Amino acid sequence: MMIDVRQVSHPEAVRRYDTEELRRHFLIERLFEPGKVLLTYSHIERFVIGGATPQSVPLKLESDKATIGSPNFLDRRELGVFNIGGPGKVEVDGTTYVLGHRDALYVAQGSKDVHFSSDSPDHPAKFYLLSTPAHHRYETKVVRIAEAKKMDLGDQATANKRSIYQMIHPDVVQSCQLVMGMTQLDAGNMWNTMPCHVHDRRSEVYLYFDLAADARVIHLMGEPDQTRHLVVADGQAILSPPWSIHSGVGTRAYTFIWGMGGDNIDYTDMDMVAMDQLR
Repeated sequence: MMIDVRQVSHPEAVRRYDTEELRRHFLIERLFEPGKVLLTYSHIERFVIGGATPQSVPLKLESDKATIGSPNFLDRRELGVFNIGGPGKVEVDGTTYVLGHRDALYVAQGSKDVHFSSDSPDHPAKFYLLSTPAHHRYETKVVRIAEAKKMDLGDQATANKRSIYQMIHPDVVQSCQLVMGMTQLDAGNMWNTMPCHVHDRRSEVYLYFDLAADARVIHLMGEPDQTRHLVVADGQAILSPPWSIHSGVGTRAYTFIWGMGGDNIDYTDMDMVAMDQLR
């Protein structure tokens, strides 16, 4: 297991970042490597973002005392797991949960042993991981993509026709502060979350996937009057602090997993930014 640490950046400092600095602080480029668990610890909401790509041998989610601060990874944390690869399994304290493509698993605080495995090393599972601190133990639960709370939004005329799947969400499964889901753009649609918003009470992480090798998403970030952008490839994630807008446009349709942590679990808690405020 490998773990990287990211510090919090003040918005006034970010105004002076060049492209390399923006990418170093806010873009997670390495998540899915065969036979490895790769983690990033962010001091934004104390998120842990990761990817587990098991092949013929199961992979264990280990704790790192210097960063996690407890003997077991989930002693004081909860975890969301989304499978964006082939069929696989997650074993939690001796109970096995089968996850197909785009299925999710909420793993309760206090769980001790978490292992990831693929049904076939030739078509391995790719488990995307997002963890936040937790104060209470709820139930470990599988959420199939077919069981998600689905919302269809947008319009072809504005190129943002999309389906939102709320999966780790108060209407679907109980959690302490972790809220997660998936947004899939229809073919021929490229924009998400425009008009954009901020929410000072929560932060977010975005994993972009379903992109061809030659496709990219232009992720917009920054203060509304000090916008910046990051060019994102398939299987890469963005850290979005509470003061930043978050929107994106792709060179073609794509899918992304959004995850939130902070003061509440209210999905609609957002402060809209008028188009004429953007600079």
